[in-house]
Amino acid sequence: MKKQTLGGLLALSMAITPALAACSQEQKPTDKAAGTGAAPAAQMEAKKPVSFTLAYAAGDPAHKQGVVDAIAAFNKANPNIKIVDVSNNSSATYLEYLKTKDAVGEFPDFVEMRDTQLYADAGKLAELPADLKDLFKLTAQVNGKFYTAPIAGSAPQGIIYNKKMYKDAGITQEPKTYAEFLEICEKLKAKGIAPLVVGGKDIWHMGFLINKFLIDDVFIKDPNWNAKRNKGEVSFTDAGPTKAMKDFTQLFEKGYVEKGFLSTADNQTTSLLVTNKAAMLYSGPWMFKQILDADPSFELGFYALPGTDGKINLATLPNQQGWSMTTEAAKNPEKAAAMKQFIQFFFAKEQYAHYLELVSGIPTTKENVTYKAIEPLQTVLKVVSDPNTGHSMQINGFWGDNTMPASFRNWFYKLSQDWASGKLTVEEAMKKSDEEWNTEVKALKK
Repeated sequence: MKKQTLGGLLALSMAITPALAACSQEQKPTDKAAGTGAAPAAQMEAKKPVSFTLAYAAGDPAHKQGVVDAIAAFNKANPNIKIVDVSNNSSATYLEYLKTKDAVGEFPDFVEMRDTQLYADAGKLAELPADLKDLFKLTAQVNGKFYTAPIAGSAPQGIIYNKKMYKDAGITQEPKTYAEFLEICEKLKAKGIAPLVVGGKDIWHMGFLINKFLIDDVFIKDPNWNAKRNKGEVSFTDAGPTKAMKDFTQLFEKGYVEKGFLSTADNQTTSLLVTNKAAMLYSGPWMFKQILDADPSFELGFYALPGTDGKINLATLPNQQGWSMTTEAAKNPEKAAAMKQFIQFFFAKEQYAHYLELVSGIPTTKENVTYKAIEPLQTVLKVVSDPNTGHSMQINGFWGDNTMPASFRNWFYKLSQDWASGKLTVEEAMKKSDEEWNTEVKALKK
């Protein structure tokens, strides 16, 4: 399996900045629903009546709305093609949902793929038409092949906070160090305010803070850590991972996380912020619009959270996620043409701008796609382009030799709920994590 070239990916992260800097200068698309900037008729290939099923990760409301809008606009513009939305509306994780669909012979035709290495190795994904590569600045090459059309650039996560609550608590500036951040948490707690809201009911939300600390103490120092863990050369009980998870756990132990985190879903975090039940959320810019839609008067601030060494590291390297055609569906020429047509439509200038505006997303296309950016998003773009910022991926974002066992991510995030709640010590959890990783690696080799 091929390894990604981290230096090349970092170069892309820097290269997208000029296009992003122009975001605040562009007006919104004039017809969001109709997709007026869609691919011209000359590019359309599928002419016969055809339908295909489409699945995407529906956990984030802004992303869901963006995809729903794109499907509706595409169906309207192409009456001979019907996209059937078969996305997950259950409590199962997206990976579990796809596995279940596969097991019952209902794997979707066209899918937002997040575990590309896993499904490519299983022969479930078709290579995308080579000419679609020309749409993008850079595409991930998994096993040396082009499987995914990147929906958006990797968006950095940081502290989204209520400026008014900061002022009321006597907090006059954003932290320059992690120690200052903990002081802010202490001041808010002393005022009877929950410093942080965590949507722990959705186990994938637990991964936000987990990955922040893993990046700071593990991956920014050794981007090949996963590959070494696969070979048994490193351990979760080593100093780096253990420190990362102790720093993560400290936020819960000190009472800096809103107490109902285990019953709070990701989509409820906005409500807790706008009703002043918590002052901060660690998440990404896709939350900005949701918060301001819920309360247009909300004084929203954003900053990247420094590590304990004072450095800022972000999960901003391009990853393997994106739109994919499944192998069986791609064997049908009409379906293949229709799915290609949807990709061209989705990334056409005005349609793509509408999606990006909804999610406060980073464009992946070569064509300069811009949209109106609010002040917090401009802060995001500034920190991404800062030459002192470190760039990495989340633990599950790597591929090639650094691919994490597919089921480990959800298992690990679920276990974090136990040690964050005091049911396990970090040391016990790290030993269990080594055992689980080893078990899953052995199962893959059978």
